[in-house]
Amino acid sequence: MQARENLRNIAIIAHVDHGKTTLVDKLLQQSGTYRDNEAIQERVMDSNDLERERGITILAKNTAINYKDYLINIVDTPGHADFGGEVERIMKMVDGVLLVVDAFEGCMPQTKFVLRKALDYQLTPIVVVNKIDRPNARPVEVIDEVLDLFIELGANDDQLDFPVIYASALMGTSSQDPDKQDENMQALYDTIVEHIPSPTEKIDEPLQFLVTLLDYNEYLGRIAIGRVNRGVIKQGQPVAVINREGVKKSARIEKLFGFQGLKRIEVAEAGAGDIVAIAGIREINIGETLADPAHPEALPVLKIDEPTLQMTFLVNNSPFAGREGKWVTSRKLRERLFKELETDVALRVEDTDSPDAFIVSGRGELHLGILIENMRREGYELQVSKPEVIVKEVDGMKQEPYERLLIDVPEESMGAVMESLGTRKAEMVNMINNGNGQVRLEFIIPARGLIGYSTSFLTLTRGYGIMNHAFDKYGPLAGSSVGGRHQGVLVSSENGTSTFYGMLGVEDRGILFMEPGTEVYEGMIVGEHNRDNDIIVNICKEKQLTNVRSAGKDDTVKLKTPRLFSLEQALEYLNDDEYCEITPKTIRLRKKLLNKGDRERAEKQRKMAQAGV
Repeated sequence: MQARENLRNIAIIAHVDHGKTTLVDKLLQQSGTYRDNEAIQERVMDSNDLERERGITILAKNTAINYKDYLINIVDTPGHADFGGEVERIMKMVDGVLLVVDAFEGCMPQTKFVLRKALDYQLTPIVVVNKIDRPNARPVEVIDEVLDLFIELGANDDQLDFPVIYASALMGTSSQDPDKQDENMQALYDTIVEHIPSPTEKIDEPLQFLVTLLDYNEYLGRIAIGRVNRGVIKQGQPVAVINREGVKKSARIEKLFGFQGLKRIEVAEAGAGDIVAIAGIREINIGETLADPAHPEALPVLKIDEPTLQMTFLVNNSPFAGREGKWVTSRKLRERLFKELETDVALRVEDTDSPDAFIVSGRGELHLGILIENMRREGYELQVSKPEVIVKEVDGMKQEPYERLLIDVPEESMGAVMESLGTRKAEMVNMINNGNGQVRLEFIIPARGLIGYSTSFLTLTRGYGIMNHAFDKYGPLAGSSVGGRHQGVLVSSENGTSTFYGMLGVEDRGILFMEPGTEVYEGMIVGEHNRDNDIIVNICKEKQLTNVRSAGKDDTVKLKTPRLFSLEQALEYLNDDEYCEITPKTIRLRKKLLNKGDRERAEKQRKMAQAGV
C-alpha cells in the first residue's frame, strides 16, 4: 500500500439548485486555473445546452485544481434523483464528498438520496452550508437537520464527526464561523486537504482501471474516464478489456490524459489513485475493466438502482409524420435508443412484438423527458405513451415504487394541497411551520400519484408552491385509482387548419391547447373538456360568407388564452388511450386510434371484457 499524500479525490453532492456548480466555478477561479486575460464563463461545468437552459446538472463531469502542493480532483454530480445512475458511478472514483446544503431550505429529498449513496461507499463527508448570505439563512438549524439525517442513514462515528464550512458560492467566500465570512475559499480548500483522505493504493500490483464516464472526440473517438484502482497505466501499453459479462478482448492505450482545470493534458503515465482519460479503445463501455493482460482481473460491476418508470417509444405514424424530422424510421429510432445505453447505465430499452415500438425504462419523468428532448433536438420524430410505474413482485406480493415528497406552500393553500394529495393515497409524515406564512409538508406517496400532479399543484398554490420528490422504497400496491387525469378532452373531427371562428364556437366547452392557424388532424387532442368525457369538435369550421354585414359585430370578440404545453407537461397530461407526438418543432397530443368509429369499437370491447362477456 502506498499513500498519495499530495492527491485528493472528491465529489460534490447536493439537492437541485443548492449551488454545487457555482461552488465549483469559484474554486476554479480562485485556484489560479484561469489566466488573467482569459474570459471566465459562469457555470462552466454545465457544458450541455439543456443543462444551461434548465439550470440543472444532468451529466457528471470532472475537473482538477492545484492548491499549494496538492492536486484536488473534483467531480460535479447531478442533484436530481432521476440522474442517480450518474451519482452511483462517481462514488467509485472518490475518497470523500462535499455535501452542499442551502442555508435556508436545509435537507431536501435529493439531499437524502445522494448522501445515502455516499455513506454506503464509506466516503468521508464535509458539510458546506451554502448561501449563508441569504437574509433568512438559518445555519444552526440546518446543521441540526443534517446531523439528524446522518444518524437516520446509519452513518458511523467517523462520518458523524464531519467538519462544517459556511460559504457563499455566489460571493466566493467561506469560513468555519457562521457569523463571519473570509474573503475567499481558503477555509474550504484547507478543510478538503486536512479531512479528505489521500488515496491509499496498491501501485506495485497489476493494473486495474474501471471505466466510469464516457466522452467523445471527433479525432480520438470514444474517451474512457475513470480512476486507476491499482498499478500503473502508460501510453502505448497493451491492456485486457473485460466487459460486464466477463468476456475479455485485447486493446492498446493510444493516448493518456490527466486533468488540469477544465483542460485535458497529455501524460506519459499515471498511478493508482489518479483520475485519467484514455483514448484509443474503440468499443469501450461504462462499467468495463482495463487490466494487465498477464493478470486480467475484473473489478466488481457497478451496482445501479433499478428503473421505476417506463414508457413505450413508437415510430411516428400520424398524418403529419415525416414533415419535420430527419430520422423517422424504426431502425434509426432503435439505433439511437440502444446508443444511449452506452452512456446511461440507469436506462433500460427492450424490443416488443412490434418492430415499431420499444419499451424504455428510467428513473423518473425527468430522466426520460431529457432523453426525448435530446432526441428531438437531434432531428428524431417519435411518439410516446403515458408514463407507467414498474410493478415488482417481492415474496409473491406485487409492489410499486413510493416517493418521499417535500412541499413548501403558503398556509392558505395547505388544506387544498393536503386534500388533493389524500385522493392520490399520500400519507403525511411531517409538518413544519417555516414562519413567514410558509409551511413545509412531508409525504410518502405512490409514484403513480405524482404523475400529472405538478400542474394541479401549481394551480392550487397559485404558483407559490415548491415541490421536490425522490424515490424512497418499494411498497404494497396502493389500489387501482391513484392519480390520473379526471377531465375529458376535445378531439378534432377534421383534418385542416384551426380557425378563429371554429375555435370561438367550442371554447365554452373547455380550454383550448392551440392558437388559430394551427394545422390539426382527425383524432388530435385540441383542448380539455369541462367534464370527464371526451367530445368530438370541429375547430376548422369557417364562417359562411353572405352579402349581409353587421358593422363592428366581431371587433370586440377575443379568444381566451390557450394552454400551451412544455414537453414534461404534455407527458404528464397523457391518458392510457393517448400518445404524445414529438417532432423537432412541435409537440402534439393525440388519441391512439384516430378514427372515431375505431375508438367507439375499442371502448365497447373493453367494457365487454370488464364485464366478462
